[in-house]
Amino acid sequence: MTDTTNFITRSEADTTALAAMLAPMLSPGDTVLLEGDLGAGKSVFARGIARGMGVKGPMPSPTFTLMIPYEVQGKKLYHFDLYRLSDPDEYYAAGLDEFVGGDGVAVVEWPAMAELEPESALYIRLSRGDGDEARRIMIENRGVEGYDPETLTRWRCEDDL
Repeated sequence: MTDTTNFITRSEADTTALAAMLAPMLSPGDTVLLEGDLGAGKSVFARGIARGMGVKGPMPSPTFTLMIPYEVQGKKLYHFDLYRLSDPDEYYAAGLDEFVGGDGVAVVEWPAMAELEPESALYIRLSRGDGDEARRIMIENRGVEGYDPETLTRWRCEDDL
């Protein structure tokens, strides 16, 4: 079953807060697929999820390493940035597929570069809204049992994005 909910954030802090509130809804094996143009806020959203899971300290982008693992109080998070992949086979050749749907939460920027379609995922599309920092965020739930959009009503938007 899939359902889609639309949100608007007005600042980077709002985007981070929305993602941090989403984090407790995620369980090991869940995947968050972040899509959007360059500068749309994918990395900000990924950091927000990590902060919501308790990750502290600097969080560099995994653009050149493809994946950075985190572990906090026994909870695992795998942050992927697949922008630099030239072919989906690179993702599998690097053995990265074992971290999606596994023992932690996988947050993947640019999932189309590896043609990812995991069973349990939130598909999140970020785009620039009205204003420099405003973002329109569409979340489509495809099998994440803990996802509850009602807890995110502060940012809810009823119109079509």
